[in-house]
Amino acid sequence: MSSPEQALASLVSHLALSLDGAVLGVALAYAAVRSFFKFTANSAALRKIRSAPQLRVSDLRSLLPVSSEDQSQPSDSDPSSTLVIVRGTVEAKSAVDGSWKGLRHNNVLVSQESGDKAVVIQRTQTYIYNEWKGFFGWTSDLRAIFGRSWGKQESASSRMVPFVLVEDGRWPQSDYVIVNTEGSLHPLPLTTVYHQLQPVNASPYTFLQALFGHEYPVGLLNEEKILPLGKDISAVGICSFKNGIPEIMSCKDLPYFLSDLTKDQMLLDLAFRTKILFWSGIILGSLSISILGYAALRNWNRWKERRQQRQAHQPSHAASIDANSELTGEEEIGDIPDGQLCVICLMRRRVPAFIPCGHIACCQPCALSVERELTPKCPVCRQEIRGSMRVFYA
Repeated sequence: MSSPEQALASLVSHLALSLDGAVLGVALAYAAVRSFFKFTANSAALRKIRSAPQLRVSDLRSLLPVSSEDQSQPSDSDPSSTLVIVRGTVEAKSAVDGSWKGLRHNNVLVSQESGDKAVVIQRTQTYIYNEWKGFFGWTSDLRAIFGRSWGKQESASSRMVPFVLVEDGRWPQSDYVIVNTEGSLHPLPLTTVYHQLQPVNASPYTFLQALFGHEYPVGLLNEEKILPLGKDISAVGICSFKNGIPEIMSCKDLPYFLSDLTKDQMLLDLAFRTKILFWSGIILGSLSISILGYAALRNWNRWKERRQQRQAHQPSHAASIDANSELTGEEEIGDIPDGQLCVICLMRRRVPAFIPCGHIACCQPCALSVERELTPKCPVCRQEIRGSMRVFYA
């Protein structure tokens, strides 16, 4: 590990353990709070999906009320809209619009690599870089952990056509539900049809990158994912009628919208997530409370020790001042050279020496006032002091 990375690791560890671990305790408490918030959201989603009915496309009209037709914007709070789970087969919307015989394969995307017909095509190009210093052991584990994303650059393009869910095996399709993906941030159940890593040919620019930089491109990963026609998926969302046709759109409170999973698989997945989040929140919260309690107790004991030390030194210093005030009064206030004046009041002679640094910088009253502070420090070297001792010159 190089010296800058050693300094960074040392700084991170000192920051995490500063104030007897209080910073680490606060970070764990923040993680515990986030875990509990996610646990609450997943628990609510689990209850919603458990209570949502799982239907076929042909059963939607019997479930939704007649008054729900011609709704332009369905929402979860709208009594005419219903949260449902619909299992169906992907089909292009053009196949069920108008004359379906002539539009069976119109307005459908075709994969350039596999030739499959699809309604969603997503192409991704990822440039992969290699850190040549790692071959010689010059790259530390710290960079290997935090620098994974530095070695990749992605460029993605996506195309989509309107699609619906139909019942498999029934044609012509008289019953279908329109899938409205507008405003949805949920991932789509795409299938990878092309995955190829092409090596990058070396060039003079690549040689310069390898010579003067710490990384250079080694390959280009081309990947194509599609949502093919005829794929069975589940749609979880708010369903209502629009112009007499059922339409389903995503619910922001749920982690699923279009998925390969069935209702039972979604319930198992959410139950597992909820359990993991609950126990991780309990464990992180317990650790944070223990660390913060330990830090608070250590700082409280330190404050009590300093207070007792100051109280124990105050009588002895006061007695020494009273005993020697008559003997040293004239010496402390008389004609004193500038180099022997107290650095605080600039009126009396420097008399006591601070322990343990040994600096003689203040007069007796000013030294006593410094020792009475919460964290007494020498005014010269700013080192923490435990007391002072009067110095007598023979």
